[in-house]
Amino acid sequence: MIFLLKTGIMRILLTNDDGIHAPGLFALYDALRSEHQVHIAAPETEMSAVGHAITLMSPIRVQEVRKEGCFFGHAVKGTPADCVKIAVQELLDQPPDVVLSGINAGANVGVNILYSGTVSAATEGAFLGIRSAAISIAGLKDPDFRFAARFGRDLVRFMVESDLSDGTALNVNIPGVAPEEIRGVVLARQGTSRFEERFERRSDPRGNVYYWLTGETFVENGNPRNDSVALKQNYITITPLHYDLTCEKELKRLARFPLPTPGP
Repeated sequence: MIFLLKTGIMRILLTNDDGIHAPGLFALYDALRSEHQVHIAAPETEMSAVGHAITLMSPIRVQEVRKEGCFFGHAVKGTPADCVKIAVQELLDQPPDVVLSGINAGANVGVNILYSGTVSAATEGAFLGIRSAAISIAGLKDPDFRFAARFGRDLVRFMVESDLSDGTALNVNIPGVAPEEIRGVVLARQGTSRFEERFERRSDPRGNVYYWLTGETFVENGNPRNDSVALKQNYITITPLHYDLTCEKELKRLARFPLPTPGP
């Protein structure tokens, strides 16, 4: 690892939650493969919004995927977190220096981070003590993955130079606008912005009722230092995340109250 870092060549594990054939993953691979040793372990099919789920009750099957006759990566029948776990422990000869998850089509900001398989894959890398980041691009219509992938290349250098703290993953969101419209890069807090959702009630041809999640409207919290607001102002946002979810403020506040005791 020391040799690789000194020469600038790193072992990079790529994954995502959109599946191994997603264009965002390929764009990232294409931007990095000439400079680094790139390995891919990604879900066999789309696994969006699975959060940090892992597979316990069924086998995790792995298949080699080839593109244009050449080995491309491993397709994993599992979640994004599964992909990172099995790649680090079974598929790679040595642990990677960096884990990159993405490029996701659609932003991952605010409380949406908790649902995101893209972010969870990066968090899993952080669990394992590996520099990790999730990359997403806002907007689902014709996203410019090539620009985002070039930024991913610069992000790798930043991650090494900044020497991320143990257990920290970076959540990166890129505005879905033309590159010349991007105003810069900022460090941002995870906001509390969320989607307002509703379920549409439908019936199938046999009269059975089912529901379809729809009607998402993004609710802003307005704080300019938060990820969702800065992203809408056309800034690339970088948010350091940690898997310790303890609310320190509430921990101290609750200590002032007598705790419940188990009764008979």
